[in-house]
Amino acid sequence: MTDSAPRRVRVRAPELVGKGGWLNTGGRNLTLAELRGKCVVVDFWTFCCINCLHVLDELRELEEKHRDTVVVVGVHSPKFAHEAEHEAVVDAVERYGVEHPVLDDPELATWKQYAVRAWPTLVVVDPEGYVVAQHAGEGHVHAIERLVTELEAEHAAKGTLRRGDGPYVPPEPEPTVLRFPGKALLLPGGTFLVSDTTRHQLVELAADAETVVRRIGSGTRGFADGGPGRASFSEPQGLALTEDGAAVVVADTVNHALRRLDLAGGEVTTLAGTGRQWWRGSATSGPAREVDLSSPWDVAVFGGRVWIAMAGVHQLWTYDPGAGTVAVAAGTTNEGLVDGPGAEAWFAQPSGLAATADRLWLADSETSALRWVDLDGAVHTAVGTGLFDFGHRDGPAGQALLQHPLGVTVLPDGSVAVADTYNHALRRYDPATDEVSTLATDLREAADAVVAGADIVVVESARHRLTRLRLPPEAVRVDAVAHRTAREATEVAPGRLRLDVDFRAPAGQKPDDRHGPSTRLLVSSTPPGLLRAGQGEGTALTRELELDPAVAEGVLHVSATAASCDDDPANAYPACHVHQQDWGVPVRLAEGGTDRLPLVLAGLDER
Repeated sequence: MTDSAPRRVRVRAPELVGKGGWLNTGGRNLTLAELRGKCVVVDFWTFCCINCLHVLDELRELEEKHRDTVVVVGVHSPKFAHEAEHEAVVDAVERYGVEHPVLDDPELATWKQYAVRAWPTLVVVDPEGYVVAQHAGEGHVHAIERLVTELEAEHAAKGTLRRGDGPYVPPEPEPTVLRFPGKALLLPGGTFLVSDTTRHQLVELAADAETVVRRIGSGTRGFADGGPGRASFSEPQGLALTEDGAAVVVADTVNHALRRLDLAGGEVTTLAGTGRQWWRGSATSGPAREVDLSSPWDVAVFGGRVWIAMAGVHQLWTYDPGAGTVAVAAGTTNEGLVDGPGAEAWFAQPSGLAATADRLWLADSETSALRWVDLDGAVHTAVGTGLFDFGHRDGPAGQALLQHPLGVTVLPDGSVAVADTYNHALRRYDPATDEVSTLATDLREAADAVVAGADIVVVESARHRLTRLRLPPEAVRVDAVAHRTAREATEVAPGRLRLDVDFRAPAGQKPDDRHGPSTRLLVSSTPPGLLRAGQGEGTALTRELELDPAVAEGVLHVSATAASCDDDPANAYPACHVHQQDWGVPVRLAEGGTDRLPLVLAGLDER
């Protein structure tokens, strides 16, 4: 922070409390008082959220570089009903390699105390226990690292910095054959290939779906090509057989890459991606090895190309094996559920793909939706209504509900099996009748499924196994359950509502207005009738909205972008940065409610 920056009232950080208790602490409950003397980074996250998973990866380098002065504390703040289950949080902490203390806060108590509005949010607390910065969204760790360096120097000089190990206590490893497997594929010889996600490997299992034939990958997180023992992956997920059946395309999710596994020799090579995460402003097409990707979660061959569920940017991309190129096929990077031509469609973390001759089916996890793409590239929704409605309900597709599905599988009769992950169920959608039914329940975090003869083999990710089921002639009946996101709605006054997105370029940077306005604001709502005026796109970060008093409640979808460059007159080619955040703000119209909605785009130094 420069001397000219305005100084703000120092705010003592609220205590960290959560009904679910603490993980990765050896059974101890932590307090902020125990962390006094450390720079504390509080990470508000939920394990369904791809942006939250990106932040976990961003924090690894910060934790390693400042391990004796910084303590990262995760506060798990659930969106979906399943995420409020303590055992699910325990699983997620191991699944994603979280190596810092985590507070399970199923009732969002600490979220409310810190006035958090979006997943993910990072809050920096100084060694004396005061909040000094808050950042919403991903991509802010570079700014936090600079702030931490300043705090270390300041508090070392004051004598208030305490060096040494933090409170993290690793859990004991479990000796299972698979550990949180992600996707499965039936190979031509009748064996199964499984992405053993947490162990950063691919595992070939015999036809019994239990006996290990071979492992591919070193078993440690990395990004290296080579033979079965030398190659390395980082949380691989999706698998697709090439058209000639000689190789498998692998979605190497945390490496932001597509890899190729030669089935005969086990050699692994890289098809697409640079190992770097795609950011707004990066190339969206070109030579596959030169274009950044973002958390590819699944792959499928459709229309002669490899389609990629690019969960990290809410899009579908394609890889052309003949030309060796990648390109965006559908999606705008805005998060939501909008059908139409591919260039106009919105997705929300597409995570599962399955192809027929004329349709590409996809599990759009954050909208709890089953969707499909036709041969013309248009996007359609079969089941699902949006970001905040989910549950377990069978019946007509327009009324049916899923909960964060991760996988889809085409069945022999042309219907579609959905791995309904957070409902621990396998569901079935029949296009002929437009009906949804339940095939099986009690499948712990079903993440994928593959047809094997008269059976369907389900990836039970949280039970670390493949489970074989006989496809039943009729669906299992279950009681219907419907949910909405647990976040409390903001009470707003009917009529005019002023939306203010607060953006200030980080220290040492200035707005990048060399090529026109440096900001962009996109506003929409669910239902669309909630907004009488103010929807659409513009460059100002302040907008007057008009809410229809006849619509009692809904969700305001706000997407803001701002560009900044390093402010160094001596540098003719300063580095530039794009700051982007999407919000879904539940609102309830009430007399006496607020007439102003403030949102913060970039982290502000609160000292």
